[in-house]
Amino acid sequence: MSDREQQRLNFLKTAGLSDAARAPLPGDASTRRYERLTTPAGATVMLMDQAPSVESPPADPSWSPERRKAEGWNAVARLSAGRIEAFVAVAENLRHAGLSAPAIVAVDAPNGLAVIEDFGDDLFARVIEDGEPEAPLYIAAVDAIARLHLTAALPDVMEGPAGGWPLQTYDATALLGGADLFVQWMPKLYPQLDFGVAALEEWRAAWVPIAAMGERKARVLAHRDYHAENLIWLPERTGHRRVGLIDFQDAVLAHPAWDLHSLLQDARRDVPAELEAIALNHYFDVMMVDREAYLRDYAALAALNESRILGVFARLIGRDDRPRYRQFMPRVWAHLDANLDKPGLEAVAAWFRRHVPAEARA
Repeated sequence: MSDREQQRLNFLKTAGLSDAARAPLPGDASTRRYERLTTPAGATVMLMDQAPSVESPPADPSWSPERRKAEGWNAVARLSAGRIEAFVAVAENLRHAGLSAPAIVAVDAPNGLAVIEDFGDDLFARVIEDGEPEAPLYIAAVDAIARLHLTAALPDVMEGPAGGWPLQTYDATALLGGADLFVQWMPKLYPQLDFGVAALEEWRAAWVPIAAMGERKARVLAHRDYHAENLIWLPERTGHRRVGLIDFQDAVLAHPAWDLHSLLQDARRDVPAELEAIALNHYFDVMMVDREAYLRDYAALAALNESRILGVFARLIGRDDRPRYRQFMPRVWAHLDANLDKPGLEAVAAWFRRHVPAEARA
């Protein structure tokens, strides 16, 4: 028996779940793993397992951009490094805001273990594949975002059962670091790409004003990975509470457009253009915002995020030998190309025309 398995058994015993049946769930691109636990009485909960030593450290709020770069990717991007205390603190904050985040049953943050409420397996993506009409689900998901955006007085530190976790801004350092994944990893997947010093300087200059805008307008709590594979349909609940939230441990203070473009320009499934328009109009009906300015920012930040995602997928394919992510790249390129035609992205669009030929956009 491994030391890690012994830690799990000790934790389950302390939580009163040593007699629960354990069923591992399929993994994803993260270092987390989950098990569904079924008690002798038939109740189910989820075991979240994230060993805290697996990843580089998260950013300390006091660190400079230089210090963050020296500490590693999680510090640059303001990722939580999978820390359990981050998950449970964000969960408590979301629940306090009236949203459906899992209740925390038990937690052992130093060992990276938690038992949480089981929302079931009805991911938005799966129930839509099974025939559920997608528009009501997406409208409910937009309602959940609006609820979050209407939450006032966000704390500097989110408190949870494992202690506090800082709510940090998705700032220019994090946004530019994400965009840079494209120029770091795409040439490894497509050797014909050659980004020299001048090209890299042009790349950074094109994105700097967009990243600065993203930091300047960061004012709402953003899930940051808000899409149909991270939302669970809970039809027995009402309104925005029908949207079960998971995988939110990397939440940050961000631009209000961030979660919406993640939802509506999904890398993993097609969201019809007409549904994107309906969902955005619904958001504008609920929120008092400048539509033209919002859509300009929406396109710019979506383009930056799609560049980041292409870099992430290139890394997963080339470094981590996960070829299945190649199937998503044409969809991401389609989103990116559409956004590059929008006002405010002229410099970025010109860079892609000069440096990324059509055969590398697949």
